[in-house]
Parts: sequence; structure tokens; C-alpha cells
Amino acid sequence: MDIDNQSWLALTVEEPVDPALPICDPHHHLYDRTNRLHPGINYLVEEYLGDIGTGHNVTKTVFVQAGEMYKKDAPGEMQPVGETETVERITAPTQAGKTRVAAGIVGFADLTLGAEVAPVLEAHIKAGKERFRGIRYAPAWDASNEIVSYRKTPGILSDKNFLAGFACLQRYGLSYDAWLYHPQMAELADLANAFPEVPIILNHTGGPLRIGPYAKKREAAFGEWQQGIARLAACPNVFIKLGALGMRMFGFGWHERAKPPGSEELAGAMAPYYLWCIEKLGTCRCMFESNFPADRLSYSYTVLWNTFKRIVKDFSASEKSALFYGTAVKAYRLAK
Repeated sequence: MDIDNQSWLALTVEEPVDPALPICDPHHHLYDRTNRLHPGINYLVEEYLGDIGTGHNVTKTVFVQAGEMYKKDAPGEMQPVGETETVERITAPTQAGKTRVAAGIVGFADLTLGAEVAPVLEAHIKAGKERFRGIRYAPAWDASNEIVSYRKTPGILSDKNFLAGFACLQRYGLSYDAWLYHPQMAELADLANAFPEVPIILNHTGGPLRIGPYAKKREAAFGEWQQGIARLAACPNVFIKLGALGMRMFGFGWHERAKPPGSEELAGAMAPYYLWCIEKLGTCRCMFESNFPADRLSYSYTVLWNTFKRIVKDFSASEKSALFYGTAVKAYRLAK
């Protein structure tokens, strides 16, 4: 992931479409200079505000765990609380400003700890100072070694220890962010049906894989992805974030070009995915996400939100309000 690509992004510049439309960006990350995955790269509040400060009306955001800023001197299960503590502290000055960065905070806890995860959740809630909203635990797994798996084995969503830990989310009134790949959506539907009171927020358009073994069967994979989305649509506690198609694993290859794509081209490529989700779940359960800085690999923040706005340009004002703001506020229980 190359987030230090400003000169390349500057080759495609656009004015913001519908700049007054209020936006809650429900998915972004923050990285420090000691980032264990990308040493030397800095993406903190200043950098993020620099990306969003180009014309779109972003009033609130939700920070989602990035595996950074852990408490190295704490017991292993408690180390992720350091990320919540740091994010709360460095974003506190923005809470009275035009853009409330991390109005909601989503952290990590190892749900396979079962009931033993409760103290970790309590520590996150305390560290977040009323802004902590939930846990992201990524079960993303695929049999192909060409695709990054976040777990060593499949089937974690039905593991008895995981389910015991997941039950703690309901006890503490927390939501669950799910980052997985499209063949795993049936497992997520089973989890959603087992815990109908827990808000489940499916990340990154449901992870429609288009690389590795899926590159040669993209039409079939798209059909499988559609079926997965339709199954999740029957679970009223499931929301979905529309975005993240700029990451390498989704196989569009925009980052390999001499010049970044514009929003009209992107809208044409992304619309079949986003419009299917909206058709099945409705605007009240779909929200557009930036997934920055990860998606900065392929396009700028301004171009991305222009893309979203072009895709739904013929929607009603109330539908746009839900997709760009209302659904995120509802899913993450944020103050309006």
C-alpha cells in the first residue's frame, strides 16, 4: 500500500460534486511513523484532514482499528486498548470543530478469548470516553495463497470461543465490524441470525474477490457475491459499507496506471456493486466509506466521493442523506 503518492494523485484533479452535502465518513484509519506494517509512513489527524479538506462537507468520521499504537508493556490481550487511547487523545481537539474526526471509535479485541474478553471491552469503553462503539475482528480467509488471509483457518465465526466472546458485544451494547471475503458471507448471515440484537457492519462491499483463482472466473464470482449480499439483506441487523474497491485484492488495477482514473470512469466500474447492495439492503442500511488511506492507492479523496455522488445522482434527497450521513450515524449510534 503506497499512501505516499500525492504527486501521482495530483495528475487527476476534480472539483467536488455537490459540496454542501453532509458526509459522515464511517471508515478510515490512522497510522503513526512506527507502523509495524509500513515503517516510516505517517497518516495521522493532520494528514487525514488534508485529504478531506478539498471541498467535500465531511462533518463526522468513524475511526476503525488499524492494528497500530498498541500498549507494548500491557498484557497481550490488553495491548489493542492502546490504539483506542491514542486515537481518543489525538482526535479530541477536533470534536468541537467542523469535522469531528473519530466521533466513533472501533477497536480490536480477540473475541476468541470467549467470556475472558469482557475486561478488554471494558478497558476500550473507558479509554474511548463515550466515543467507543465496537470491535472489528477480521475473519477474512481464503484457501488461495495469492490472497491475504487474516486467520490461519476458516470457520472462525462458528467457533464456540468466538461466539462466547461475541455474546459480550451484546452485553456491552457494542457493534461488530466484519472484514471478510465474499465466499464467507453465508457464515456471517448465520452469525447475524444468532445475535439479532448486535449491529453488524459488513466492511468493504462484502469483499468481492477478483484476483488469484477468482481472476479467471470473475463473472461467476460476481454472481456468488450477489447471492451473499442477498442472503445478508434478510438479516435486519446487518449494515454494509460501500467502498474499498481501490485495494489491490479487488483486482481493478487502477494503481498501476500512469495517471489515476477520474470519477466518471470509477462510477461506471463501481456502480454494479454498490447499486446491487442498495437494491437489496436499502439506503437505510448502506453507507459510503472512504477506507483511507488504504484506498488512496488508487484515487484521491475528492475523486472518490465524487464517484459515490455520481453513482446515486438520480436518488432522492432523503436517500442521499442516508447513504452519505444518516445510515452511518444510526449504525454507530452517533449524535446527529
